[in-house]
Amino acid sequence: MLPADGIVCFPGQTWEKVLSKVKKAVVFMDDRCSESLHWNGGAALLFEAGARNIKQFSSFEAGAQNEPKAVFVVSTVLKGRTADIIKDIISLSHFQYCVVFTTVPHSIHLLANNVNADLEGNPVFEQFEEKLCEWMGDMNYTAEVMHAPVVFAPLTEHLHLLPAFSNLFPLLDVDLESINEKRPEKKRFGSLMDMDVHSLPPGLQIQIKTLALTLNGLFEFISTREESFSVGPMSRLIATELANLPQAKNRRKTAPNKASVVFVDRTLDLTGAVGHHGDNLAEKILSVLPQLPGHVTDVQVDMLELTHLKPTTDTKGILAPGCLAQNQSATAKLLWETMLVAKQKEAVIEVRRQLVEAASKENLPIKMSLGRVTAEQLCSYVQLFRDSWGALESHSGVLQLGLAAAQALRHPALQRWDACLAFERLLLQALGDSDLAGVLKQLLPLIKSSESGTGSDLSMDDLLVLLVYVYSVAKEACSGGSEEEKQVEKVEQELIGALTLRLTRETTLSPLVQEVTGVSCPEELTMECAHSVLESMFGTLRGVARARDHLKNFSSVFTPGDGAHQDQHRYILILMIQDQHQ
Repeated sequence: MLPADGIVCFPGQTWEKVLSKVKKAVVFMDDRCSESLHWNGGAALLFEAGARNIKQFSSFEAGAQNEPKAVFVVSTVLKGRTADIIKDIISLSHFQYCVVFTTVPHSIHLLANNVNADLEGNPVFEQFEEKLCEWMGDMNYTAEVMHAPVVFAPLTEHLHLLPAFSNLFPLLDVDLESINEKRPEKKRFGSLMDMDVHSLPPGLQIQIKTLALTLNGLFEFISTREESFSVGPMSRLIATELANLPQAKNRRKTAPNKASVVFVDRTLDLTGAVGHHGDNLAEKILSVLPQLPGHVTDVQVDMLELTHLKPTTDTKGILAPGCLAQNQSATAKLLWETMLVAKQKEAVIEVRRQLVEAASKENLPIKMSLGRVTAEQLCSYVQLFRDSWGALESHSGVLQLGLAAAQALRHPALQRWDACLAFERLLLQALGDSDLAGVLKQLLPLIKSSESGTGSDLSMDDLLVLLVYVYSVAKEACSGGSEEEKQVEKVEQELIGALTLRLTRETTLSPLVQEVTGVSCPEELTMECAHSVLESMFGTLRGVARARDHLKNFSSVFTPGDGAHQDQHRYILILMIQDQHQ
């Protein structure tokens, strides 16, 4: 097997162990593992393997009277809240056979429980098996606990994401300050580059070590020895952890294939994440359509167009949403990949072509039209399928992607897309002619005009994204002379005041604002709370700017093979497979 082929197969292979245990079982799965399953075949994969039911991993769920077997699939250490939920589910059920899969390896469980790593076997897993029997009410019942790295979400053959690590964010100066506060003065770190993984909080250590072991499992599967490079302090920590694993050292001695691995801190390219680039259909779909509940990589597609129901408040939510993950149809997979990599115009034309081709195969009365593709045109093609259940089922993947494209193209948020793109270009030009303080001043009237409902009328989300954009491209922000720093701080205080006023006048809070503020309804968002949140946010933005400014300090290369423990790292992973047996 070639390494490239192995990478394509690996995500599905990680589920094989789980599939071998789900026969006649009710399966409880947390959101992160559900998202991985979502992109690896979906619920059908478990049902085809014999599962009776699939339920949310929640204390409010339980097995039925006639369901004696349970399988739990979780992405966390088997302690604390995770253990409590498993106990709650078992206590409310009548299980006689429980299997627990965790994406966290046993060696990390030893670390989490402060157990000596020299012990033989899997003592933590064995102890948890005893607890499972105890919770089931009979020590003679069967319990199994094992590790399964079901964390990969293959969006395409060439793009795999790891939702389980979606909250792993690069370290900033504020993190350095927090860590130094808990250390003796003589042992404090001078910079982020001086830190090692053992100095990090336990939860972050567990994430980094688990990610390193997961990547090592991938390289073992494809029989590959890696040469790692990293850009940024967090990436250096992950690359170092991967290099120092005993399993990795043994693998690199015998593996016939070779790969280069590049880790890059996201803070060094935030413009790619927040910028409105405007020429990719998948980007717009992922930006404007609502996320699937519990997911970070997929969105909800309204399927009402495939019925004769008219959209009203009564019909809202009556149908389960569609999505972008189409695992069954090769045609839909190719269309999704085109939407990801092609320019918007090309992708939209391809969506139309696939819908026309599908309608022609089913002998549906389609009317061809040339010229510009519109959302209404795509919807009219999709609606042809709603009277034929067989045709709808055969082409459901293409229909969902077609509806996703149409709903994104006519989404009201796209009216502000071009405006945001224009502002980004103006701000970028201004940064070339002025300092950061001068550019930030230009945002003040923008905030006030949005607040009053005049001018651009940008949402709070748009304004926050524009701020992140400015700080992620600013040159030597907050790192110049003392006078420059004072000017930046002065303008920041004005921005904080304007944004505080804007926040407290919001009648509804978007998911982003709720996450930033920690508040779920406008009534709870006081002036003091909003001001405190924004001050903290600007502190983080300054940290992001400094991380980018210090990129020149991360230019050295870390190579595991020669023991040069130097710089560089990140949560973006780029894997470059070289010639086999090289």
